[in-house]
Amino acid sequence: MNDSGQSAKDAAGPKRKDARRNQQTLLDAAAAVFVTSGVEAPVRDIAAKAGVGLGTIYRHFPTRADLVIAVYRHQVDACAEAGPTLLTTSPTPHAALERWADLFVDFLVTKHGLAAALQTDNAGFETLHAYFLDRLLPVCTQLLDAAAASGEIRSGLDAYQLMRGIGNLCIGADSDPRYDARRLVALLVAGLRRPN
Repeated sequence: MNDSGQSAKDAAGPKRKDARRNQQTLLDAAAAVFVTSGVEAPVRDIAAKAGVGLGTIYRHFPTRADLVIAVYRHQVDACAEAGPTLLTTSPTPHAALERWADLFVDFLVTKHGLAAALQTDNAGFETLHAYFLDRLLPVCTQLLDAAAASGEIRSGLDAYQLMRGIGNLCIGADSDPRYDARRLVALLVAGLRRPN
């Protein structure tokens, strides 16, 4: 490759990284706004939180459903990627499982209102649910297997059942300020420990 071709490639690389970083910032901002105001929050609030103009959001996400879907996938990916990292950085596999359960609760809070936003697109919602299971079930299984192998929890626990239990404990958290889903999930994960 000649020098001019290499220079063009080098110039495109940082720009793509900046575009990806900007999109990540936008998705993080949208997720934060969705937590506090729901998925119907004004786009101008998301733009302000991200520090971008409305045009930037609409250029990346022409419809609200596009933005909601992108936030959902972004949050699923972050939760999935966190599992292996937590296993290597936490003091024990059970501690990794506890921290991951906290992230999973955060994710479930963020996705509140997704079904209503996608009411007219049932196929899209089903695709997202399949994506959710494909990405998160293996991670939860890996965390459970590691904690079981270390002798911290009982063996034979099912990741789907645990995730479903955590999800059920999060229902109603947004409508009752006295309801602490995170505390209940912590009790559930603590209850997985092997009896002494």
